[in-house]
Amino acid sequence: MSGREPTDLPGLVDEFLERLRVEEGASPLTVSAYRRDLCRLATFLASRRRTLETARPGDLVAYLEALRAAGLSPRSLARTLAAIRGVYRFARAAGRLRNDPAGLLETPRLPRRLPRALSKANAQALVEAAGGDGPRPLRDRALLELLYGSGLRASELVGLRPGDLDLHAQFLVCRGKGDRQRLVPVGGEARRALAAYLERGRPPLIRGTDPGTVFVNRRGGALSRQGLWTIVQSYARRVGLGRAFPHALRHSFASHLLEGGADLRSVQALLGHADIGTTEIYTHLPTEAVRRMYRKFHPRA
Repeated sequence: MSGREPTDLPGLVDEFLERLRVEEGASPLTVSAYRRDLCRLATFLASRRRTLETARPGDLVAYLEALRAAGLSPRSLARTLAAIRGVYRFARAAGRLRNDPAGLLETPRLPRRLPRALSKANAQALVEAAGGDGPRPLRDRALLELLYGSGLRASELVGLRPGDLDLHAQFLVCRGKGDRQRLVPVGGEARRALAAYLERGRPPLIRGTDPGTVFVNRRGGALSRQGLWTIVQSYARRVGLGRAFPHALRHSFASHLLEGGADLRSVQALLGHADIGTTEIYTHLPTEAVRRMYRKFHPRA
């Protein structure tokens, strides 16, 4: 690189992260993780008497190798590499750098992780474990029905606002990753549970101060993702399922649709996956019919 190139890449990092947030709709968690990754890279480069501006491909390779040797997972390595590539692409596009030292870096191969889906019987048992007519049981039944009946992510569920619901038309407006919106159907059981919660459960919980979200905690504030996780865990233990996360009901939603004959494109739209490759992972899960066939015919089953 020539000595005439600019020396304000740390400021460029902030510009890159701001563009990521505003123009690409990256979540606060993603922006925070990228910032942390790039700060660590800058510290590593400083130990080699280099900066983000003067780094060479060998420096970046050495940094990734150091992370790998420290036990960083392939998934975290891939995220770190995405942050590095992103900031250098942005720097070149802005005319701030002539060469891209990250251009030839290879993405680590990620292990394909199959999602854990509950059986239909276990999913039903988990959802129906929330019973009773008090405010909290009504809330819990509504959120469990919605997780399984509509396949929402935890963040999507806790972010729902009353105006996002149209129970008469049986759909809701969901804000997914990157703030992308989609319409999601609300099944009959979820609609009835939501109607009961909104009428008899939510008003006593909010105590006159509306937080603006559909689901609220016992103090009347917006329900957090951690609060949702705790609720799902408590009912999972109650029905003997051990550890079951909110995402397990989303996985079950997708798996049971495909097992029932739904086409992959429709499930992709319902889940809000930008890439159908993400949805295709569900086609690798053995259906109940396949399990029955295996148990019937394999001598070691």
